[in-house]
Amino acid sequence: MRYLYIIGILLASLTVHAQEQETPNARQARLMFNQTYKMIFGEQGSQLHYKVNIIGLYKTEGTIWTKGKKSKFIDEKYIAWNDDVTYYRLERKKDRVVIYDAHSDDRDKYATKFKFVPENYTYSIADSQEGYYITLKAKKGVKGIKEARCLIDKRTRYPISVRVKVGIFHTTIKISNVKVGGISDDLFRFPRELYSPNRYEYIDNR
Repeated sequence: MRYLYIIGILLASLTVHAQEQETPNARQARLMFNQTYKMIFGEQGSQLHYKVNIIGLYKTEGTIWTKGKKSKFIDEKYIAWNDDVTYYRLERKKDRVVIYDAHSDDRDKYATKFKFVPENYTYSIADSQEGYYITLKAKKGVKGIKEARCLIDKRTRYPISVRVKVGIFHTTIKISNVKVGGISDDLFRFPRELYSPNRYEYIDNR
């Protein structure tokens, strides 16, 4: 699940204002990031599929939906619904539903561990045949994410991949099947009628 947060955290950093004395290249990088952010996290809603493979040691993939502050994701182990009021996480193999306040950091430890401070990074952009590469590099002394390299489609401005460095490890999150708009609010509602307390254990941490 940490890689879901990495994607969100990196893209959420795009709304910050440009710092004084930024180079034209850095301003262009932030502007393009901001365009991508508005498409993925705007009120029109979006959907994307992600795939992670850490040098063959760990693999996972799933689908994420977002719409403003609402979100949903699904992978082989979990399904989570966040309607901006309540967060429900279904642990599929355990038949367990865990409930949190939608804005609580307690719902996942990685949500706080990977908090991103935009001013701690420098930004740059490079052109390539594959698309635009946006690179974020941590300034001296910054902990957590040390570097991120995001590939953006030239035509659609959709994200294609995000390569991140945390400590000494690198991993790439591949992104596909991006859809922008047409996302119903009903998608973020927890369908309680499908998960009867007679079969599923409920743990309420609100």
